[in-house]
Amino acid sequence: MHLQPQHRIYICFFLFAASLGALLARMPDLQVALAVDKSELGATIIGMALGALISLTFSSPLIARLGARTTALITVLGTSALLALVPWVGTAPGVFSVLFCEGLLAGALEINLNVEIGRIEALAGRSLMNRAHGFWSLGFFVTALAASMIRQAGVSMELHLAMTFAAVVVIGSWAIFGMRNAPTPTVSGETKTPLIALPTLGLLPLCVMGIAAFLVEGAGIDWSAIYMRDVFAVEPLVGGLGLTLFTFFMALARLFVDPLVDRFGARAMAGGLLILSASGLVAVWLAPHPYVALFGFALMGAGCSAVYPLAVSAAAQRKDRAPSLNVAALAQMTFVVFFLAPPLLGFIAEHAGIRTSYLACLPLIIYALFSINALSSRIGANQTVDVVRL
Repeated sequence: MHLQPQHRIYICFFLFAASLGALLARMPDLQVALAVDKSELGATIIGMALGALISLTFSSPLIARLGARTTALITVLGTSALLALVPWVGTAPGVFSVLFCEGLLAGALEINLNVEIGRIEALAGRSLMNRAHGFWSLGFFVTALAASMIRQAGVSMELHLAMTFAAVVVIGSWAIFGMRNAPTPTVSGETKTPLIALPTLGLLPLCVMGIAAFLVEGAGIDWSAIYMRDVFAVEPLVGGLGLTLFTFFMALARLFVDPLVDRFGARAMAGGLLILSASGLVAVWLAPHPYVALFGFALMGAGCSAVYPLAVSAAAQRKDRAPSLNVAALAQMTFVVFFLAPPLLGFIAEHAGIRTSYLACLPLIIYALFSINALSSRIGANQTVDVVRL
């Protein structure tokens, strides 16, 4: 079976999400196995974030040297192997160390896959980034459904993650061994790749867009169930619909938005999606009825879906320096917000009410609307891309 280059990237995104989602679905079991409370569990799994931030800062030169295929083979299979190792460690410090190493590989994976799909879409003259991130969302959705049935069947965490790793090895090897490095855009500015990836002034508007999208994502994923419980006192089934609708419409939009980007341009789509996010936030903030709030969560999920992928695509196609550096710098900024958003919004909710925590997201959305000029107006077939063969 012949795979197009972008299909190989889609599979890598899906497999990484499936591996990570399998572990996250077993967090209650991991907490019991480690005999820790919630705060200790949180301190344990933050090792993943620390490793990823270090990797996003320093790994770009190594990725450029190894190439897309070797990096994908190491990171996709390596992250899954380390995640499968977690249930066997037995101690919180040991799990922290394993997840720290997993985060190092995950950061490199993030840079590699985003840079490669950015190069591929530049050559194809059409948008592919959103669909690639859609497969990441789809991987989480699929593994969440599977994990619920696996846990219900009484399958142990060790066997569950081992089966996931086995599937990743088989499918990942098939997809990655046929991968070829895509031609890279010519860099007009720097001649030597810096060791540390930091954002430039030209990249800051894209960082603002990514941060806004991740803040909305954090508000939807981390706090929707608590919002529904505290504001409307609904039963758990209805309360969980907020997260279900958010993730469903986020994945759906990412999978199908690329043709609209090709037709109307990245700026127009990003502007429309940010307005959609703002509308969802307002609906949740003012919701007089739980179903209005659920509608708001659906709008939020669809609205924040493609904003970050569009920013990543623009960063990967900038010619001021190596694409891996721009993608890494953008990922650093947004990654920090992804992990800081839950406690930040929780602090606002604790002192000003949970409705107000959603209102607090609006100023950044508005600021991001003024940053969309950093995106190209259109990715079209006539776009000229200067490339050199690796």
